[in-house]
Amino acid sequence: MTVVSPIFQDLEKRFGVETFQLQITVDEILTLWLAKDRLKPVIQYLKNSIEQPYRMLYDLCGIDERDRAKKEILPTKDFTIVYHLFSFDRNNFIRLKVALEGSMPSMPSITSLFKNANWYEREVYDMFGIKFEGHPHLQRILMPLTWKGHPLRKEHPARATEMGPFKLFAELEDREQDALEFKPEEWGMERESEDADFMFLNIGPQHPGTHGVLRIVLQLDGEDIVDAVPEIGFHHRGAEKMGERQSWHTYIPYTDRVDYLGGVMNNLAYLLSVEKLAGIEVPDRVKVIRVMLCELFRINSHLVWFGTFAQDLGQLSPVFYMFTDREKVFDIIEAICGGRMHPNWFRIGGVAQDLPDGWDGLVRDFVNYFPRKLKEYSNMVLRNSIFKARTKGIGIYTLEEAIEWGVTGPGLRACGLEWDFRKKRPYSGYEMFDFDIPTAQNGDCFDRSIVRVEEMRQSLRIVEQCLNNMPAGSYKANHPLTTPPLKKHTMQDIETLITHFLNVSWGPVIPPGEAMSCIEATKGANSYYLTSDGNTSAYRVRIRTPSFPHMQMVPYISKGYTVSDLLSILGSVDYVLADIDR
Repeated sequence: MTVVSPIFQDLEKRFGVETFQLQITVDEILTLWLAKDRLKPVIQYLKNSIEQPYRMLYDLCGIDERDRAKKEILPTKDFTIVYHLFSFDRNNFIRLKVALEGSMPSMPSITSLFKNANWYEREVYDMFGIKFEGHPHLQRILMPLTWKGHPLRKEHPARATEMGPFKLFAELEDREQDALEFKPEEWGMERESEDADFMFLNIGPQHPGTHGVLRIVLQLDGEDIVDAVPEIGFHHRGAEKMGERQSWHTYIPYTDRVDYLGGVMNNLAYLLSVEKLAGIEVPDRVKVIRVMLCELFRINSHLVWFGTFAQDLGQLSPVFYMFTDREKVFDIIEAICGGRMHPNWFRIGGVAQDLPDGWDGLVRDFVNYFPRKLKEYSNMVLRNSIFKARTKGIGIYTLEEAIEWGVTGPGLRACGLEWDFRKKRPYSGYEMFDFDIPTAQNGDCFDRSIVRVEEMRQSLRIVEQCLNNMPAGSYKANHPLTTPPLKKHTMQDIETLITHFLNVSWGPVIPPGEAMSCIEATKGANSYYLTSDGNTSAYRVRIRTPSFPHMQMVPYISKGYTVSDLLSILGSVDYVLADIDR
């Protein structure tokens, strides 16, 4: 018997029973279908009027339903728009879905309700061609402005081999160059004020620090930033599209390249969703191994951020020291996984192989070595008078603004909210570990820095607990979808041979359904929302990354500061362009 959620009862009482259709999902998130003309009133009520409101638009995405098998039980039509809202008070997600009909449908924009809906709606328009009525600037965001077609529609090619050879004719080159020209009027910007002419400065497209290729067009009044327009998409490789053509198993290495500093943490976010769909419960040993590797990568990612942030602000020594210690972490990862930056080591239901002999000695050496070095680096950077002058009181946002723009991770905790998905919504056995959630109060560049530095200490605590309490047992689940029959048994009967052959060649067939997992990644909340129609590959892969909303907020927190302050703000945000563009 299904237990009806109190929030569902509240919504039915407010808007009428006929407004909603309930969908039962594997991830047990309350999922409600509703008509598009009812969407804005319902979202407005959930955000502003209900007790313990859903104040964050966590994600917004689309699905092309036209080729989907086994969809008869759902009210799907041609396309679906999916909204994920989150309530910190309730510690709870709600999923709203709208079915759209026609080849080029439209939706009402919710940018008047959530500021961060702007980029999400532009992405849906870019990928699916769905228009949002009332959007202030509905333009492509990831693909070039001259691109033909909408890549996540099912008729769009998934491989370059399905398209003709690219030829850059002279007239096409001229058109591409014209499209790159920034036109301030299109963004509602003026070229002059009553007492000054504004200058428009291109920062990029270039590769600042280790973030990736980015272009930001600044509207300047002297040295002061009046407005800014980030241009992303230079790193877009179609990671979600590739999820539709790869098998559930062979897609794992693609996830490594999303937040390319997060390594196996990308694997974990994806695999938790797959394992929910498949009903796979992993052994405790798998959970602890995964946690240990994830926390080592968190330290690694934060070291890259710490060193390059100091370098961005003019301090050249720290990056060399910190990259040296990053290599020590990579030595451990390579010894365990066989790879370094992109080890591709987690598997559906477990990990690739058990821990090798001697792993504990390597980890223990690092646990004993690193605290002293971290203290040295903190003194070197955080106590530096120039660093403090360039970060304190710069790039400030309040807790309310952070939630409005979809900020998660260290950026949210720097505003005073003690929120960490590892603590509040534990996954992969994090409830077994003792660690603290670092917070700060001012929400500026400096506070975002001290939170990340303290996070490295907490990650080291978790790694040490993994080292001292590693459970015995198997390194993979005993489940037919993840562990094929032993090879030696395949010569004894035909069924075992067929099962082994299909599992190894085609990969597992995941049952129909949908599920979302959410983890505390290096830069904030990362999740994979997967849709299966009972095939050997996903019907739809949606990757919600933390860097995407964080970059969207940069213009808002940069206005009124100077060009040099922008470098402090960008560094403190700790984004990675592949994590934005996917």
